[in-house]
Amino acid sequence: MQNPLSEAGPGALPGGLRGTLMVQGTTSDAGKSTLVAGLCRLLARAGVRVAPFKPQNMALNSAVTADGGEIGRAQALQAQAAGLAPHTDMNPVLLKPSSDTGAQVIIHGQARMDLSARDYHAYKPVAMQAVLASHRRLSDAYEVVLVEGAGSPAEINLRERDIANMGFAEAVDCPVVLVADIDRGGVFAHLVGTLDCLSDSERARVKGFVINRFRGDIALLEPGLGWLEARTGKPVLGVLPYLHGLHLDAEDAIIGAQAAKHGELLRVIVPVLPRISNHTDFDALRAHPQVDLRFVGPGMPVPPADLIVLPGSKSVRADLAFLRANGWEAALRRHLRYGGKVIGICGGMQMLGRRVEDPAGHEGPAGGSDGFGLLDYATELAPHKQLRVVAGRLALEGGDAAVQGYEIHMGVTTGPALARPALWLDGARPDGALSEDGQVLASYVHGLFDQPAACAALLRWAGLARAEGVDLAALREASLERLADTLAAHLDLAALFAPLQTPAGGCHEAAANC
Repeated sequence: MQNPLSEAGPGALPGGLRGTLMVQGTTSDAGKSTLVAGLCRLLARAGVRVAPFKPQNMALNSAVTADGGEIGRAQALQAQAAGLAPHTDMNPVLLKPSSDTGAQVIIHGQARMDLSARDYHAYKPVAMQAVLASHRRLSDAYEVVLVEGAGSPAEINLRERDIANMGFAEAVDCPVVLVADIDRGGVFAHLVGTLDCLSDSERARVKGFVINRFRGDIALLEPGLGWLEARTGKPVLGVLPYLHGLHLDAEDAIIGAQAAKHGELLRVIVPVLPRISNHTDFDALRAHPQVDLRFVGPGMPVPPADLIVLPGSKSVRADLAFLRANGWEAALRRHLRYGGKVIGICGGMQMLGRRVEDPAGHEGPAGGSDGFGLLDYATELAPHKQLRVVAGRLALEGGDAAVQGYEIHMGVTTGPALARPALWLDGARPDGALSEDGQVLASYVHGLFDQPAACAALLRWAGLARAEGVDLAALREASLERLADTLAAHLDLAALFAPLQTPAGGCHEAAANC
């Protein structure tokens, strides 16, 4: 077997590519999203018209698309890697959990219903039609469609009516690459065990393996790679090194670790809500050299901080009750008494008001809850979800700091506090509120910290006198380029894309218009 970590790289990107290739994982967080993003950037750099696709995604991190819908955040990142505006066809089915047994079902970017896990299982044949329709449209418009699976294809209990992994691959007859995370341990058991759980036809469409997050001496791994190929009859297409410091949007898991930081630091804490949503709002703070960002989980003491940020929530009243039960109401009031600052984003904004009403039970049992009462307004949840890409300016420091972001919320907020908006959007539309004493800021806009000027202005408002901005977009672009370079160096691209290569003078059987 050729050394997949050789300095020259084991292969070059072949030409004449056409069709669909699917990346599945042995576990959640094996690296599927990252691998698809990197391959999208590689193909786009080579001039291939490529689009990302995930049939079904379950995540509370989402993005607003160019066609006014909602998709998983990972697919928006993959679209950026491919040089495309995100579109609802890239993630036709998005499930946003509202409890341990139920979720909001979003089809083609629009919320359709809330279903229990059992009821959604029965609904899957309908969802599959949306999946296949989106895939057909992408296949007609692009040369290559790179598909990300969900979880693992070895989840036997979910095999029937599967639309996320092998059920989709079988339906469109596409080849599959299986990725596993060696950093978890047991990588050979993961790969061999996953294959053993598949049917004969599913096993046959697995064209090879990618081992992710390797660190160490490759010579010590090679005997295992040889055994794996002999045991399964399938090639190892590459071993990817553990890449530290990538600034890429997480699909759902909260990334808590930060690089060591020194000097004057602003202490920022964020409660980890049971249904926290769009925690990518804090990626810029995680990357900021002057910010010590900490996520505070259930049962953990609330540490001293300069700034507390209440994040978005898929179940505002339930998460509000969680915060009260974990002592956050008293902590917020103590924090403000000592001069600290508070920001509420989306669901966090709603919590800062007097009341949150849900008379129709859109996010749980019908009823209402008292908010923290730090701003004089109330919110009523409504059936229509507001989805908007927005731009504007912060109402801080003379209103010169530009903001770009998006809104995803079901609430309508009214009250006197809104007369002092935190932002001005789209020219003249007010958003959110700023308290009279200047200590509490609330906004419906996700992405408040993403623009350098806005990030610096908010950090100065929170108490960091010499605050700098951080350019998250530039960091993300640099990470995508670094990722693509790494894949080019460590994957056998000729073997990986061989199933999509169009024979000379002919039409590949996987092409959409043969």
